[in-house]
Amino acid sequence: MSIDENTLGVPRHRRAARGLPTSSTGARSLRQAQQAGATLGTGYLGMGAAAVAAVQAIYGLIFFLVHLSQYPVAAPAIIAWLIYLAAFIGVVALVAIQGERLTGVVMIGLCAALALVVVLDFVAIWPLHDIGAYATASVSVGFGLLPLVTLRPARELAIAAGVLLVLFVVAVALTTPLTRETFPQQVSVIAIAILPSAIAIYAVQRFRHMVQIELDRVLVQSTVTQPRFAVGMLASDELARLDLAAEKLLDGVATGDVPLPLEPQVASTAASLATELRLHLIEGRRETWLYHAVTESEYLGRAVKLADPSSLAGLLTPEQRDGLLQAVWLLLGDRRTRATGTSITLTLGPIGTANSIASLAGRTVEVPIDLTSTGLRRNRVTPAAWNALGRVGDFQTSTHQGSLRLAIRCSVENPADS
Repeated sequence: MSIDENTLGVPRHRRAARGLPTSSTGARSLRQAQQAGATLGTGYLGMGAAAVAAVQAIYGLIFFLVHLSQYPVAAPAIIAWLIYLAAFIGVVALVAIQGERLTGVVMIGLCAALALVVVLDFVAIWPLHDIGAYATASVSVGFGLLPLVTLRPARELAIAAGVLLVLFVVAVALTTPLTRETFPQQVSVIAIAILPSAIAIYAVQRFRHMVQIELDRVLVQSTVTQPRFAVGMLASDELARLDLAAEKLLDGVATGDVPLPLEPQVASTAASLATELRLHLIEGRRETWLYHAVTESEYLGRAVKLADPSSLAGLLTPEQRDGLLQAVWLLLGDRRTRATGTSITLTLGPIGTANSIASLAGRTVEVPIDLTSTGLRRNRVTPAAWNALGRVGDFQTSTHQGSLRLAIRCSVENPADS
């Protein structure tokens, strides 16, 4: 396709370049899909880390000025502090201007500047033969990595912290005589320089992981109010794309930009659009809310195996759906159970008649749900999970070869009466 053709293979004209009218459904959908949107960032964590780094820099600078007279040659240490302060202020200003992002080129330059700070600080205190007692700017470099944990990938910060650790250990080993009096101070300074950034990397990674899980859970929870058969949560973007492409084609025909009869290439594209739209309609009549909840979830999709050949999950009421999803999340949500390889198999059907007066009149039917969890002991199930299962229906538990099996009898409205 040439640069003068659109996605339908139609030559671009003045009207086509402007796009569809802003009031069209396809244009509105495309604008919504292309919007940057609000994100759950870690800006406040970065601001707090920057404040901690600034306080430590002030303390280190004061300590350096107090002991300045003890330095044989103070010029390298002074240059180290000037470089560190310039780099710190520069990063803060850059983030304030450009937003919460830091490019790879800037990160490389910053790491080079921080490495130079460490080397100059060690050169200044090398004749003193006591890294732990006189290291100032090099210790502040460890705190200077704190604000970066929200701006760059964790592996980059881990590498930087590892290099800093190696530099400290080598400098101590080459310059400082390790005795019973000097050893604790050397270890303390190395820990002060390395541990804050290491703890921050771990905390931010756990925070991001927690946010991702909660967002995934909220997204999946939205399926409980869907009809019995529906398109997936991720199908809206695809439908918006198809709708926009169809509107462009129809708009081109109406304005004469696309001549009739259609050229073979354009006709083939139109046929493909129609086929894709029909496939989406067919999918909407075959897949239930539970299928989309499991397959479109990053976490449930890896740990839950669903077997629902008769699409019985669509018969459950919103309260029963919510209870079933909540129980699955609680059975999988504990980090220690995920580490042991916990998985769940959900089997729905075959349908049966509930043993009640109402069922004899044909108003309710019983949907059996078999939930088997491997790698999870019964005593690890929380009371909240039992309460959620109780909202689905009556259930019985059993164990077999390390697997927990729950047989749930879920009474639902007879679909024949709908």
